[in-house]
Amino acid sequence: MRVIAGIHKGRQLKAVPGKDTRPTTDKVKEAVFQILGPFFQGGSCLDLFAGSGSLGIEALSRGMETCVFVDKYPKAIQTVRENVSMLKLNDHVEIFRAEAYRALSAAGKRGLSFDLIFLDPPYNKVDYLELIESIEKEQLLRSGGVIYCEHDAKDILPETLPGFSMKKHTNYGGTIAITIFQKEN
Repeated sequence: MRVIAGIHKGRQLKAVPGKDTRPTTDKVKEAVFQILGPFFQGGSCLDLFAGSGSLGIEALSRGMETCVFVDKYPKAIQTVRENVSMLKLNDHVEIFRAEAYRALSAAGKRGLSFDLIFLDPPYNKVDYLELIESIEKEQLLRSGGVIYCEHDAKDILPETLPGFSMKKHTNYGGTIAITIFQKEN
């Protein structure tokens, strides 16, 4: 697993030890960032089920200013810390060990908002619609902001949600699907 592009292009990232996580493959990550926009000019992102932190780190490497990483698993949080430290990104990140809904509520209470939110949870363990409703309730996504959902290809997410439009839906290899929603202005 590596950083695909940007200032940290080619740098290897540590994976979370064990079999509890399913890292986004480099091929999928590269395709996704072509959809999201290959590079960013500042902005803030949330990597909600961070795992190794690969998606948030890729966004930082491509110009995102800050990233908040959240995962409930201690091994994942330790791996994010190691990857962030290795790339000297500590000044651009916050890392929290928390359950997803609790983290969203805490971010809302702090008045945080994001341009990009990554939702890449363990498949079949969360309700994406509930997560997106919680993001909207807490006003965490800026106008025009994007929510990236990586999910099992068998799971079909709706084309429209209140306040959002589907920007893209793509299947990769018959098992992984990516759905990207954009918040309407």
